[in-house]
Amino acid sequence: MQPPPDNVTPDGTILIKDLSVPLSSLLSQEAHAYMLHLLRDRPFEGGPNDSDIKAARAFQDKIMNGFLVPIRARYSVNVEQRTIAGIYTDVVTPKDGVVPKNRNKVLLNVHGGGFTTGARTAALVESIPIASIEKIEVITIDYRMGPEYKFPAASEDVAAVYKEVLKEHAPKDIGLYGRSAGGMLSGMSVAWFETHNLPNPAAIGVLCAGLGNMFVGDAAQLAGPLNGMTMRPAPPQKSDGPPLRGPAYLSDADPKDPLVYPINSPDLLAKFPPTLFVTSTRGFDFGAAIASENALTREGVDAELHVWDGLPHAFWYNSDLPESREVYEVIARFFDRHLGQ
Repeated sequence: MQPPPDNVTPDGTILIKDLSVPLSSLLSQEAHAYMLHLLRDRPFEGGPNDSDIKAARAFQDKIMNGFLVPIRARYSVNVEQRTIAGIYTDVVTPKDGVVPKNRNKVLLNVHGGGFTTGARTAALVESIPIASIEKIEVITIDYRMGPEYKFPAASEDVAAVYKEVLKEHAPKDIGLYGRSAGGMLSGMSVAWFETHNLPNPAAIGVLCAGLGNMFVGDAAQLAGPLNGMTMRPAPPQKSDGPPLRGPAYLSDADPKDPLVYPINSPDLLAKFPPTLFVTSTRGFDFGAAIASENALTREGVDAELHVWDGLPHAFWYNSDLPESREVYEVIARFFDRHLGQ
């Protein structure tokens, strides 16, 4: 038997030195320029950490408002502030009105932001393009976040809004989606509905996320270096383990609890509605999305996975990229197929 190469450790870890990875040849011209900007200028790095949560939210809101400017210019919508079940929401509708086929339909959005930021900013980044393209009402929910609140506060808030929406809409006419932490929350919410005797929505979108720990698989190790980050990658972790960089919101949660990570329960997964996954090869969520789509497919659930090459986590917040606008169309078409059936 030949001895292992010098770059392979006893546990199978591969040590890659002086590896050169160019930008993907599949990127659009706009995405290529954007990736160069991210790698060279690091526009989203720095800022306060969550120990100063007010400053951290202000920093992230500034970034999100930067994405909102071109989105608002490109997509004409009305935004109404509304309290539903005692919870603040933004209700987004197309400026020229909801189309007749969607008058009885609604989408619920649960925003991203690591369960700490994103309310009323990332929420609109995720909601405005879909409301405009699909010509449908989107209600984005300002759920409770950490560090002030812990699991299951967000699931409770989504369920409370969902119960009120069910008074005016049949389950078959309701969709639910979110990005990153919001993608995780979409899956958590279905688990919560199932265990609290609420009907499933017609379909859900788990975008840039999975149904378990997001920091798993090869992508958790490679995403940082591929996006120009110099920090040492975290050690491999099982999908049912605690979050590697877990938000304060989940710090007291049991990582084996299916209400936290639905992927822990095949029986629960088998009851999921049709589920859309969107991810990218330089997103740290890539492996989690693959594993989750595979897990649902094993249980016979209608699940589909869409992957964009060479782009980072949540790239589609930048509406100037053709790839981002493709994502919006994929989301809109998915819910168009499944709602009302």
